[in-house]
Amino acid sequence: MRSSLAVFILVMFAVAGCSGEQGGPQMPPGASGPVEVGVVALASRSVPRSIELPGRVVAYATAEVRPQVDGIVRKIVFAEAGKVEAGAALYELDDRKFQAAVAAAAAALKKSEAATAAAQVTFDRNEKLAATNAISAQTLDDARSTLLQAQADEEVAKAELDTARINLDDATIRAPIDGVIGVSTVSVGSLVTANQTDALATIRQVDPIHVDLVDSSTNMLRIRDEVSTGRLGREQGVVPAVTLTLENGREYAAKGELKLAEMVVSQTSGTFSLRATFPNAERVLMPGMFVRASVDLGSMPNAFLVPQRAVQRNDSGEATLFVASQDGKAELKTVTTSGSIGNDWVVVDGVSSGDRLIVDGFQKISDGTSITPVEVTIDENGVVKQTISSAAGNDGEPKP
Repeated sequence: MRSSLAVFILVMFAVAGCSGEQGGPQMPPGASGPVEVGVVALASRSVPRSIELPGRVVAYATAEVRPQVDGIVRKIVFAEAGKVEAGAALYELDDRKFQAAVAAAAAALKKSEAATAAAQVTFDRNEKLAATNAISAQTLDDARSTLLQAQADEEVAKAELDTARINLDDATIRAPIDGVIGVSTVSVGSLVTANQTDALATIRQVDPIHVDLVDSSTNMLRIRDEVSTGRLGREQGVVPAVTLTLENGREYAAKGELKLAEMVVSQTSGTFSLRATFPNAERVLMPGMFVRASVDLGSMPNAFLVPQRAVQRNDSGEATLFVASQDGKAELKTVTTSGSIGNDWVVVDGVSSGDRLIVDGFQKISDGTSITPVEVTIDENGVVKQTISSAAGNDGEPKP
């Protein structure tokens, strides 16, 4: 019996010894070492401030061509979709009746001038006779009335001649502005009428050209607050520059200038309109085209560029990030952002120069976690170039 008990005790000690050799010394439950994290040092800098706004291309000037007189189109003297200059002839109407009206008005004027001359002679004669009391005062008054009536008839005849000449000139329909003319809505032989509803053609001035932008009143107030608090600065007298991105994603070569902002906020959408002007010699921008515009607002003198990968949002929607404290702890900070540039958030409050921002390994930590900071670098695409041991995969290979 005693021998059996001794054998059992020896077997138990042997099993315990094997187990100790395989597993080695065990860590107390819940104990772990510091977490390695990748950090970069933050430094304040002057960061350009811009806003992205949707926009629509609008012609610099638009004129709808309509006839001022009735007539039959005798000739069309422009090339559709071509450039025209102000004053250039576009349509020629049958002008024979207008020429006849000019001739008739000219003859009526001559007749009125002759009547005025005769009335003037009669009045001058009667005025001399009245001085010697050879005629009555009534006769002189009648002569004066006849002269005044003849002079008035002459003025009417002159006005009618001017009207006839204007109508004759309007028989040739001319371009009111420089620009590109569209398709003609009438052909030779068509009857057109004065001030008709339908335009004969439309001329659009496209060089330079406008781009109408839309922004919210909330954003406008935020920008004003940034200026008043000194977070946003701009040189006096410098006109904000505007850069366009076309519908195909390509950037428009020329930069524009912000010209005006409508001082009315829409009651339905809470937005207001801005207008920028761009050169358009190559006619790349066409009226009606939708674009994206980046408006240069100035620069933020003491801002930080923080990689987007390092910024998270809490349950309240606030932006947060981790920094490495001096005592080797992960410290959670709430920051204020003001837009983004490339792969970086622009942070204007919540961090200081010299803070060591945690950009890698933050998925494994929380506020107060013990960490081992490792200096890393981030390329222009926001990718960490140097790896840390805690980022190794299951196969032992480091992950970027």
